[in-house]
Amino acid sequence: MRSVTSRHAAGRVLAGAAIAILALASSVAAPTSARALEASTKVYPLPQGSGPHDVAPAPDGKVWYTAQRQGALGILDPQTGAVRQVPLGSGSRPHGVIQGPDGAAWITDGGQNAIVRFDPATEQVKVWKLPADAASANLNTGTFDRDGIHWFTGQNGIYGRLDPRTGEMRVFRDPEGRGPYGIAATPDGTVYYVSLAGSHLARIDAATGEATVIEPPTEDQGARRVWSDSKGGLWISEWNSGQLSRFEPATGAWKTWKLPGDNPTAYAVYVDERDIVWVSDFTANAVLSFDPTQERFTAAYPGSAEAANVRQILGRPGEVWLPESGTDRLMLVRTDD
Repeated sequence: MRSVTSRHAAGRVLAGAAIAILALASSVAAPTSARALEASTKVYPLPQGSGPHDVAPAPDGKVWYTAQRQGALGILDPQTGAVRQVPLGSGSRPHGVIQGPDGAAWITDGGQNAIVRFDPATEQVKVWKLPADAASANLNTGTFDRDGIHWFTGQNGIYGRLDPRTGEMRVFRDPEGRGPYGIAATPDGTVYYVSLAGSHLARIDAATGEATVIEPPTEDQGARRVWSDSKGGLWISEWNSGQLSRFEPATGAWKTWKLPGDNPTAYAVYVDERDIVWVSDFTANAVLSFDPTQERFTAAYPGSAEAANVRQILGRPGEVWLPESGTDRLMLVRTDD
């Protein structure tokens, strides 16, 4: 399958959305023109109805995505645009995907209520079901700590851990009930997660599994995703408040920035290798970049079509990948141009 270059596909959308996007960009540091965005983006079509939810670069240069509506792990070759999908099992409805320290794809599968591992070398799919007392966990996102333990969240009030070496799995209850969603590890291996329904951040004690709730300064902000920068600072996208927040674990200090535009809704957040922060805004149908050193938004990247719905962001040096669940496409933003 041939990739759709931004000159043809995204270019048409950029032209149609130029007024709205440039209006949004007028409130950031350096207004980004449609021409500049066209030069730095590329759009890849996926199978119709795949509904890519999360995305993760693979170790061989390919890109994985969760085809949530089709119960599969998608594999894109960015060089050729070729796409294929690997079924994950009966009833599968995958949500998150990350690359593990073993180079495999690790998937939180809400449909199977299981953690799933895909080995790119053998293409073996292995499934670890959650225990019976954690049925219908509504699994969301995963991360690894420095000891190689896989931690995960479920919106129906749980978080848990899986030891890939032994297969031992433990599930814990969030102190305030429903809502665990985004999860991430800092460079020192400490794991934090955020609760969408509970509107809080939580730090996990790796030894005991106990979660300590850390309340953000904005009430009912709807913390959705969390990501760590290179210094261990935590960046949080707040769905209800439309804010991007930073929490410094060393000092306990919070700082927040409202996304530009009217009634923003911040969904995904990611920090790249330069410590530039990326956040998606469903209201603006755009992904914004934020420079922490300047403390301002620096560019706005529109979706490739209306209601692109970027629910997660991930990348590798020089590349930021945006899964558009609403268009069945992946967008690549090149940051090394």
